[in-house]
Amino acid sequence: MIQEPLWTGLALFGALNARLSGGGVPREIGGVSIDTRTLQKGDLFLAIKGEARDGHEFVRAAHEKGAAAAVVDEAHARELSDAGPLYVVKDVQAALERLGASARARSGAYVAAITGSVGKTSTKEMARVAFSRFGATHASAASYNNQWGVPLSLARMHAATRFGVFELGMNHAGEIAGLVEQVKPHVAVVTRVAAVHLQHFENIEQIADAKAEVFGGVLEGGVAVINRDDETYDRLARAAAASPAAHVFTFGGHESSDARLIGYKTVGSMGVAEARVFGRRVDFRINAPGLHMAQNALAVLLTAHVFDVDLDEAAAALEDFTPPTGRGLREQLAVEGGEITLIDESYNANPTSMRAALELLKSAWVGSGGRRIAVLGDMLELGPHSGELHAELADDLSRAGVDLAFTAGPDMARAYYDAPERMRGAHRRTASELEELVVAALRPGDVVMVKGSNGSRMGQIVAALRKKSASTANAS
Repeated sequence: MIQEPLWTGLALFGALNARLSGGGVPREIGGVSIDTRTLQKGDLFLAIKGEARDGHEFVRAAHEKGAAAAVVDEAHARELSDAGPLYVVKDVQAALERLGASARARSGAYVAAITGSVGKTSTKEMARVAFSRFGATHASAASYNNQWGVPLSLARMHAATRFGVFELGMNHAGEIAGLVEQVKPHVAVVTRVAAVHLQHFENIEQIADAKAEVFGGVLEGGVAVINRDDETYDRLARAAAASPAAHVFTFGGHESSDARLIGYKTVGSMGVAEARVFGRRVDFRINAPGLHMAQNALAVLLTAHVFDVDLDEAAAALEDFTPPTGRGLREQLAVEGGEITLIDESYNANPTSMRAALELLKSAWVGSGGRRIAVLGDMLELGPHSGELHAELADDLSRAGVDLAFTAGPDMARAYYDAPERMRGAHRRTASELEELVVAALRPGDVVMVKGSNGSRMGQIVAALRKKSASTANAS
């Protein structure tokens, strides 16, 4: 663990291009925050203007919680001059970006940027776990992958960091180009291109072009990493070849992949894989079942190869990986008379990730008398073909051997009513209306997978299942 302060108070003047007001220069800064709910004593608070609230409303609260200083704009400097030490700038968002750029400029770390329609957060977390075995590793928190999350993640990177892993997201063309220019990675990874954000793109080829923007920011002589099985592979490969990257490495099941998955099986809650990385056999176990997880792990191993760390040790570290909340985390929950298995996929969804999650449900071990239960919410931002894309899931439910399906949302109704009648548990307009029905339907041995776009609020059903489990356990 790095012991030195993240920033000194004096260093922030140049990094932020700021003037000081309201107190003396802080000696040191322990962290960087834009949210008073998670702010720690000694942090620098940046008053970012969000869609719903202006961070300047929380500057006083930040100081009351022990912030070392706050970054505010000139328009608010006078009214907040008595709150505590302030770094005053023209624009706080621009100052955050300057701070991130300063952190990147001072860093000698090996840096990877990861994007993709699906799997980018899990792949980023696998990389964090793997590289932590070899030195101080910094990675984006949660899904901090947008216009404020990327510079914030950079600003939190210590100067002594050895490995940096950053997630980049987008829902419009041009967004990744701006983000990767800040990150300046040695390695750029595209996990998978899928039909997401179709309300902003005409087709999957345009999505591939937007994802391929990540290659344009690779440092000269760096490496592009691409899924060889992706249907847009040729398009991605052409973009990578035209970029500053000196090499294009591939992963997947395709026989020409540089990192090729030779074999995979699910054993309990563990994925067991055999791969060949540049012809060398590498066996690994990953603490997250699912073929898609094993394939994305190959991208991590290719990155490990580029960073010149021990490949076997990096592979062994994957057994310590835990899926992020809402992205495949599995747990046992108490119900009356026994337990159920919950697979929490509630953070996000698109047709590709939905099918991968149903495959995961299909492979799950079901207890005696138990059933495979799918609880699905709308997949958002799919544009004019949303209804059709939801209806197609009915066949996937059948192929996955689902015994009972519960659905929420106007579009998911298409999948529900196209599915076999024996499979239909209930459909409701919202997740909150579905919650009690799902909880009441469960019995010992069931495996329940919950998935939907974040805006579908399927996480509240997961929360209800956990709450019911806790009360059941306490009553027994």
